[in-house]
Amino acid sequence: MGIRTLVKTIIPRGLFKKIEPWGHMGEAVVMQLLFRFPARGIKIIGVTGTNGKTTTCFMIHKMMVEAGYSAGLMTTVGWGVDSSINPQVEHMTTMPTRHLLKRIKKIKSQGAKWLVMEVTSHALAQNRVWGINYEMAVMTNVTHEHLDYHGTFDSYLDAKVKLFRSTAANKKGMGIGVINADDPVSKQFVKTVPKPITYGIKNGQYRAGSIKSTPSGSEFMVQSSGEKTDKLNIKLNIPGSFNVYNALAAAVTGLVLQMRPGQVEQGIAALESVEGRMNTVDVGQDFSVIVDYAHTPDSFEKLFKDLRPLVKGKMIAMFGSAGRRDVAKRPIQGELAGKYCDEIIVTEEDDRDVDGDQILREIAKGAQKSGKKKDRDLFLIHDRKQAIEFTLSRARSGDTVLLLGKGHEKNIERADGIHLWNETQVAKDVLKKLVKK
Repeated sequence: MGIRTLVKTIIPRGLFKKIEPWGHMGEAVVMQLLFRFPARGIKIIGVTGTNGKTTTCFMIHKMMVEAGYSAGLMTTVGWGVDSSINPQVEHMTTMPTRHLLKRIKKIKSQGAKWLVMEVTSHALAQNRVWGINYEMAVMTNVTHEHLDYHGTFDSYLDAKVKLFRSTAANKKGMGIGVINADDPVSKQFVKTVPKPITYGIKNGQYRAGSIKSTPSGSEFMVQSSGEKTDKLNIKLNIPGSFNVYNALAAAVTGLVLQMRPGQVEQGIAALESVEGRMNTVDVGQDFSVIVDYAHTPDSFEKLFKDLRPLVKGKMIAMFGSAGRRDVAKRPIQGELAGKYCDEIIVTEEDDRDVDGDQILREIAKGAQKSGKKKDRDLFLIHDRKQAIEFTLSRARSGDTVLLLGKGHEKNIERADGIHLWNETQVAKDVLKKLVKK
């Protein structure tokens, strides 16, 4: 029995919620002692933020491996060393301490000298990553998410900043924080680390300019505002203006590691895709189908804004919202989709033990607020497979279909348990049947 489980059996539920982080810390301390602090001797780059963490981690990792570093990777999508990356099956980015340390130990045993690690607000707030020293920290952005757990935006923000405090506390590390200066809360991160380095499109020491975006990717220049003015020409194979920020964060990280400009450029260009992030599904149909993990209001708005000018026909979005997660975002998701998309299909994401139909109705309220009408351009279909079949059947030549929220995930959590799921494969199977007709 874990320490946290033991504490929960003894202390009343209401009181436990208040002291829960300390229960996690107790577990972390014991596990660190048991595993003998496996993170010691490996240099860790921690990446946090609301959106873009996974993609940024993959970019940094690919860039390092291409440059000859032996680097491990731990993200929502996968983990491993160098080019050998295992899929992450669990619905959790930063694992419970026992599993987290096991993986770090395994990564270290395979010869990795560096580790690029995605770090969530939950793990930071619950002290699950206590005892892990960070060489440097990277912040992508901080927007509306996980307020069901953190309660307020300030508490959520404070959890993210905690990664930078840990980085500052590591006196043997670089003490560097790579921070998105275009984010309104960037100052909170800047003042926390000894050596803040900022990036952005409008603000920052390193800025992206001459941005050229296409449906298949982006190209942009990076220039420093300091004395060193080496220009980088970044070519990115993953579409979306938000990925310009992710690539810029990765490029700055490479420069901080004293990589040559060519190594940075080649490393980022070498990443062809990240599973569940803007993945195109094509079996010969005459319309576009994209699978993406977007599930927050911020990611919705950025995605829809980017694609809207590029879509020749209708833009059709299918998505849901998870049970036992941020309730407040549901109508916001619906309203944003209603504002930018021609048609919306609302479906399950991970209901867990929450009434799925109620979740759908909450999303629909937002969509109706933006002018959408049920059974005209707003459809509620709870079963996700049926929703995909319906959504794809409505697409015509030149349309763009967005299947959002599940991305890389390999299961759906329902009231009766966990069910295997592969969004891309389901979409392929349905499309093959449609193309044959």
